[in-house]
This record gives sequence, structure tokens and C-alpha cells, in this order.
Amino acid sequence: MSGQSITDRIAAAQHSMTGSAISKAVCKATTHEVSGPKKKHLDYLIHCTNEMNVNIPQLADTLFERTANSSWVVVFKALITTHHLMMYGNERFIQYLASRNTLFNLNNFLDKGALQGYDMSTFIRRYSRYLNEKAMSYRLVAVDFTKMKRGIDGVMRTMNTEKLIKTLPIIQNQLDALLDFQANPNELTNGVINSAFMLLFKDSIRLFAAYNEGVINLLEKYFDMKKNQCKEALDIYKKFLYRMTKLSEFLKVAEQIGIDQGDIPDLSQAPSSLLEALEQHLASLEGKKTKELNADTRASTLSSAVSSLSSTGMSFSRMDEKEKQQALEEEQARLQALKVTEVIVPNLNSDLFDLQPAFIPTVQSTPSISTANSEFISPSGFDALGDLLKPTVPTHTAPPPHPQMAIHPGGKLLANDLDSSLANLVGSECRDAQCTAEQMQWNQPGEKKLTGGQNWQNKTMSTTQWSPAPMAPAPMAFPMATPQVPVYGMVPPQMGQMGGVPVMAPQPMMYNQPVLRPTNPFAPMPGAQMQFM
Repeated sequence: MSGQSITDRIAAAQHSMTGSAISKAVCKATTHEVSGPKKKHLDYLIHCTNEMNVNIPQLADTLFERTANSSWVVVFKALITTHHLMMYGNERFIQYLASRNTLFNLNNFLDKGALQGYDMSTFIRRYSRYLNEKAMSYRLVAVDFTKMKRGIDGVMRTMNTEKLIKTLPIIQNQLDALLDFQANPNELTNGVINSAFMLLFKDSIRLFAAYNEGVINLLEKYFDMKKNQCKEALDIYKKFLYRMTKLSEFLKVAEQIGIDQGDIPDLSQAPSSLLEALEQHLASLEGKKTKELNADTRASTLSSAVSSLSSTGMSFSRMDEKEKQQALEEEQARLQALKVTEVIVPNLNSDLFDLQPAFIPTVQSTPSISTANSEFISPSGFDALGDLLKPTVPTHTAPPPHPQMAIHPGGKLLANDLDSSLANLVGSECRDAQCTAEQMQWNQPGEKKLTGGQNWQNKTMSTTQWSPAPMAPAPMAFPMATPQVPVYGMVPPQMGQMGGVPVMAPQPMMYNQPVLRPTNPFAPMPGAQMQFM
């Protein structure tokens, strides 16, 4: 089986529809594809553990649900993802795992439906026991042994005797669960189990480094301990020698599968004379008759043993520093890639901004009429040949709009009544055509509003004086795209005329002849015959 199955694609699509990004990432990291979880999915989940608004129990429960799958690939990759988050994720994740009463219950797991199901199920059961033991260790001491401070001033080197005797057995149990994985080079045949083995390899180095420093501290305090403490310390040291042998076998497998020799630390055992000195000191405390070593011999033996174990610790520290350096280089490369992206994007934007005036035409706010040739200037500011036109500013000044008039979107003034609208439209057309020689004069004195009061006077109707209106100006050629508002009195354009505009109908001639009217409007007209009913 290779590639993502239809079930994986459907599950990822369901999580996309529900908007659960964490569940989708877990689903992507634990697909049926026979390869280790992809780095991008693991990095995203690590980032989630560092976010305060992420629900850690929900993330852990999602991983636990994936371990209930019947496929060994999905279950194995769920364990690998959990282990990866315990190593590189925020400490909140392992704290939650340590707070649970039960973790992975896979002691009876068996996949009978796959070709490698039997073999891989065995390693799944062993791997799950180690993860349970790792979480239990954190629950007992509230610290991850693979992440604690090491060195002369480290946690294990500065721990007191009583606490040291209680802590070292916890490290032993976790290391035993790790070394019980017992994978041969011939059994590491796919990317899934190889990913798990690499995580176990890194944990073994860090865990044994803490174990080694604790034993060094134990040996330095051994000859000053009480009888019961010396008995426990001697038993711890014997188990330490046995686990060092098993670890060397584990590292040989790592070397055979292709791990660089420089990444594998050197294990230096203490001289056997140290064990004899420890046993003789305990026997003397118990009252047995043994040959007691003098102080000088005991001190030299202890110094030689501490020196050997310290060299082993330095070898483990070099491995840890090398891994930190690799992580730092990866982080610097990532930051450099981000800086390059930030530099390229502003340059592209600035180039676009520099080129923008070259291909975006200048837009005039309002069209104007040239007094020289009376040609209409298009809003784009270019003529038919593409040359930029520079319209001249008209010499006349437009009168202020009437308070009762509204401005039409096309730039014309519309009054509240039809007569005023026609008068203003005709006047605006004449002004736009520069009819300076003969302008239409409409001299109608304004009517004064009667406001009442003491100065109120009753006045008769005033005589309106009319002046002859000039002929309508010649039609102007407007572009076809110019919208024209139909106005009362205009002749609609004929069909088939391209670019024609409505022409103002000729106004009737009106003569300035005063009309003689009596003062009393109800008086009889001269020459009229009175009829009485």
C-alpha cells in the first residue's frame, strides 16, 4: 500500500469542512501511506502546542483516537507523532499526558490484514510501552530527563544523595523500556519504523547522558553514605554497567542502518577495580571481614572511574551540541529565506509604482470647452491621435446656483419647476457655446414675497417685458459616448444618424409690445359687449 487512501482524503476533507485545522493536521500526519509523518505536518503541530489558545487535551485526544485504527500504519504514525511532540513540542503537551490515568493501551494490538501487520504490531506494542513510561517518569519527577540541564552544574550532578537514589531508578525504568524495542537492522524495512527508531536513538543519547551524570554524582558520594544508602547505590551502579552494554548494542544497530559514525557517541566503562572497591566498602560497613583498601588506592580508583564516565558524558554532550547547531542552521536558513522574500516583494511593488504613471492616463475631473475651436475634450485627456490635450479655462464665470435648484449628475442645474428648468438649460447651452455676440435675455423682475407686517402694500400685477430671443446656436458635434439628457423642447435624433444630438427647436419670435390692461381686472374690456343674463 502506498500513497494516501480514499479514507484519508475523505477524513481530511471532513476536517476542512468543519474548520478543525488541528484534526486535519493530525489526519495528514497519520495517513495510510507507508512512510514517516511529513515534517510540515509535525512542525505545524509543534507550533500549535506553543499557542496558548490551542486546546492541548483536544490535540492529545485526537492522537489517541488515531491509535484506535485497525491499520498498523496509522497507529504507528500516531505514536511517532505523539513522541515527536513530547520531544520538541511545548512542555504543556507532556504535562497533560503525565496527568492522564491511562495513555496508550496497545498491549494486545495486532493487525492481521496487512502483509507486515504481525511484525510491525510487535514493535507498536513495545513503542507504546516506552511512551507510557516516558510520561510516567515526568509524572513522578516533574521533569523530562532528555531536556534537563547537564554538565558540572547540571541537575543530576548537584542533586543530594537521598533524592539521587530515588531518581536514578526512574531513569533506569525509562531506559529499559527504550532498549526493549530491540529492532534488528533486517527489521527496519520501511519509513515508518525507521522514523520511530530515529526518535528512540535521540532519546537514548540524552537519557543515558542524564543517567551517566547521576551515576558520577553517586560515586563521588558513595564513600560518605550510610550503610543502606551504599547498598542501594551499589545496586544502581551494577545495573548501570548492564545498561551500558545494552546501549552499545543499540548503537551498533543504529550504525548498521546508516547513521553517521560521528553521530554515535563513544561509551567508556569504568575500570573493574572500582566495583571491587565499592563492594569491599559495603562489606566493611556490614561488619564482614574483607580486605579494605587504603585511602590513597580508593581515591585513585574513584578518580579513574569518574574520569572515564566524564569522557562518556562529554561524548554525549558533543552529540547534543551538534544537534543544536543543526537546528540553529535550519532556523537561520529559514529566517534568511524570509528576509529574501521581504526584500523582493517591496522591490516589485516599487517597480510597479514607478511604472504606473507611464501607463495610467491622466484623468480630468470635469470636461471643458476650448474657446479657440469649441472642441469637446474627452475625460481621458487625449485626442483621437493619442496626443495629450491641454484645454483652456473658459473666461466666463458660472453664476452661483439658485437655492431651489439641484445639480444634476451630468453637471446641469435642474430647478423645481419646468419653466425655470427650461430657462436654465437654454442659458447653460448658450454659455457653453460661447454665444457672446447675441445672448438670450430673459429679463423678468423677481417677485417679492409678501411677508405681511406694517410695510405690507397691496400691489397690482407688474408688466412683463419680453425681448426677442435669438435663434438657437448651431449644433455641436459631441462624441457618441456622451450621454444626453432628453429635455423638453428638443427634437429627437433621426434613425441612422451617427453621433447626432437633439437640436433645440427654434423659439417663436416675441415682440416687446406692452399690453394695455385696466387697473381693475374685473372691469369690462373696451369694445366688449356686456351681456346680462
